[in-house]
Parts: sequence; structure tokens; C-alpha cells
Amino acid sequence: MTHTDFGTRDGFIWIDGTLVPWEKAECHILNHSLHMSGAVFEGMRAYNSHVFLGQAHLERLGKSAELVDYNLPWTVTELTRAIEAVIWANGLDDCYIRPVAWRGSQSVSVAAPNAHIHVAIAAWDWPTPAKLGTATTGIRLVLADWRRPAPNTAPTASKCSGMYMIGTLARHMAQNGGFDDALMLDSYDNIAETTATNIVLIKDNRLISPLPTCFLDSITKHHVFALAQDMKLTSSQQTVTLDMLADADEVFVVGTSVEILPVTELATRNHVYHWPVGALTKRLIAAFAKSVRANTNRNTLPAGHNNAKVDAPSP
Repeated sequence: MTHTDFGTRDGFIWIDGTLVPWEKAECHILNHSLHMSGAVFEGMRAYNSHVFLGQAHLERLGKSAELVDYNLPWTVTELTRAIEAVIWANGLDDCYIRPVAWRGSQSVSVAAPNAHIHVAIAAWDWPTPAKLGTATTGIRLVLADWRRPAPNTAPTASKCSGMYMIGTLARHMAQNGGFDDALMLDSYDNIAETTATNIVLIKDNRLISPLPTCFLDSITKHHVFALAQDMKLTSSQQTVTLDMLADADEVFVVGTSVEILPVTELATRNHVYHWPVGALTKRLIAAFAKSVRANTNRNTLPAGHNNAKVDAPSP
């Protein structure tokens, strides 16, 4: 992403049913979610203009909204058509997609049961590490001081903006120390995830990932687990300790934004752990790249998008 100011790009963003010029896609400064962190969002990708795992992501968006106590005013089918319109209007092929929903400006107090729910969808060219040729370079992690909160203290299963403040602080700390990202523990000193991706270790041809009890369960990770099964590998989610991670044969992170990235180093206060960019991780990266382009075709303007507009749902 060479264009770093996301407020001054060319293109179109879908907002509340209509495609508008990018710079005019705005919300009021007193919207509730800006003040009380109630926005929910998804990170999705399209390959050859085909949205990858789109229904699963949009269903999770709806679940996230319910977990923070509101319902989306659009169905999965309507949002799918809207995403297709955004990709078409912006002339995109491979791209990253960001649907986001938030409470409006009807209240800035803690409670906002009657606030209007807005939804917007943006998409832009964000090359993956694989496309940039850096998928097998490996990343360096440092153990974060911040921890993922216990599930009885926050809606940890939601992809909610408020849940990302900890990740922002942890990644700033990591990058200031020369690392790529931070690894976070849960409240019991077990491995949780990085600031924005799930972590997976490989031990004796078995993929193991922490139980998503206090963080967002990665949709992309489960796709990778299915690819591993096709390769006759087993996979599971279980409690993962730092000792288990240290003893792993290979380690990688997984998520929509990065796809699969090997982890080559983890620095803690007392030790630095190293892993190779192993053969199984490389095989999974190759299998993933093949899978996302299977049976994809360039989209034309979807039916029903006259003038690239999606009508608002009936009240």
C-alpha cells in the first residue's frame, strides 16, 4: 500500500446502500461507535474479482454485530451484491475488502439502543506477501506485555473495533523494538494470538492452534486446516503453552491480510526462540495460493446494480 492516506484515495465506497465517491464517504464526528468503540468489521479478499469465503465472513460480521447488541439492516445476500458492486466500480481484480458497521449519532452516551446502524464497504489493492514475493521470508515476533482479555470481560468472539486497541498498542511496541509483530498471551499465561492473526505450530506433521476462547477465530485458518487434511496432515485446536510453541518444528501465522506467514523468531524477556521456514509451511503456502484461484472468473457488473446503486431495504 503506497497510498497511505485512506481519506484521499480515488474510487467509490458503498455506504448505506449507495456507491459514493471515496472522499465523500463520511460519518458524523459524534457517531456513537467513534466514542464508545462499537463498530464491527470484516477483512476479506477477492482473487480474480471473486470474493474468497465471502459468506463465512459476512455471517461472522452479523454475529459480531449481535454480540455488541445490534442487528445489521442488510442481509448476507444484499451485502454480497454490494461487495460485487464495489469491486466492479473500482475496477479491482485482486483486492482487500473492508465491510464495517457502526452506531450513528443519535446518542453519545453509553447506552444507544435506538441509534441508527450504518454499513459501509470499501475495497482497495493491498498486495499479499505472496504477491510481493515475501511469503517465505519469515517474521519476527516479540512477546507482548498486553494480554487478550478473558471472555467474561469483553465480547472476544466479535471482530469489534474496541477489541483492537490492545493489538495496536502491542504492535507499536513490537515495531518500535524492530520486530514485525507481537505475540499475546491469555490471562492464564497460555498462547493466544498475535495482534491480528492466529498462530499455528507444526509438530510431528500435526497442526496445532490455540483454542479461540479469548480472541477471534480465523476463518482463513480453518481453510488452511482443510488444506492440511488434503495433505494427510492432522490439525487441532487446544491449549498451547509457551513450552509447546518453543518445541515446535515450524510456526506460522494465518489471517486474511497476510494469508500464511512463517514465524522465524520469538523474543521473550528470558529467551529467543528460532524456527526454520519449513517444508510443510511452504507446501501450505503453495496450496493456499492455488486454492484461492480455483474456479474464479472476472466479474461483470452484477444483475440488479443499475447505475451501480443498491436500493435500501424496505422498512
